[in-house]
Amino acid sequence: MKRRVRKAVFPVAGLGTRFLPATKAMPKEMLPVVDKPLIHYAVEEAKAAGIEQFFFVTSRQKSAIEDHFDHAFELETMLRERGKIDLLSELEARMPQPGQITYTRQQIPLGLGHAVWCARALVGDEPFAVLLADDLLLCERPCLAQMIEAYARTGGNLAAVVEVPREETRRYGVLDVIADDGRLARARGLVEKPDPAAAPSTLTIIGRYIIQPEVFAHLSCGKPGSNDEIQLTDALSKLIADGQAFHGVRFEGKRFDCGDKLGFLEATIALGLAHPELGMGLRQVLKSYLS
Repeated sequence: MKRRVRKAVFPVAGLGTRFLPATKAMPKEMLPVVDKPLIHYAVEEAKAAGIEQFFFVTSRQKSAIEDHFDHAFELETMLRERGKIDLLSELEARMPQPGQITYTRQQIPLGLGHAVWCARALVGDEPFAVLLADDLLLCERPCLAQMIEAYARTGGNLAAVVEVPREETRRYGVLDVIADDGRLARARGLVEKPDPAAAPSTLTIIGRYIIQPEVFAHLSCGKPGSNDEIQLTDALSKLIADGQAFHGVRFEGKRFDCGDKLGFLEATIALGLAHPELGMGLRQVLKSYLS
């Protein structure tokens, strides 16, 4: 019997150097896309997929993330006194329940695999999701919900995947595919940031995973891989070698790479156009610049 995915890990310890100077004093995960920070989109996606416990792997100078998911009593009191009940209700509706969120530290930036390993005591012996806030996904049904539906059929380990031009494979973990029905691709191996000429496919992993807890045994070895970091992809490859299934899930929706400045701007425009109150006005603004 497959165990239900109830827990999610959010690695948010990165320095956000690609967005300096904006991220000198503010976590990159708190950069706003329209009216919500990046990390909030990821948490909302997880909640909509049925996740019950949220584990944040943080580092120094990330207190703004903790504050965002906590009560702001002065602000809430002011909104109440001024009769702005709609805004107050919106803030309260987005608050997690007491005990749902836990924080742990990644003291040294040793890579994504190490960040996930830092959450091992929180995850325990259960399958869990990993969500990277850099990837903002605009989907009619949340991407993670689509993945959990696929997990119910396949078990094992899964990641959301997208096709990229071959020359971009050097930026991603790439699947070595043995079977592909157009929706699910089963892999016999994973390669982290391969040279395009050596990449086994152009099907690449983005920042959504469902992982079995046995991964922690491989991450505990602490052996660095690509970029001299502990790579999650390497540990997942070892799970495949152990006989666990690994599937890439082609999700229905649009992915924005918000770890990249241009991708961040695109996400802001796309979500702004889709906003029920701002969309029409933004469309007119864009027309004025493009005409």
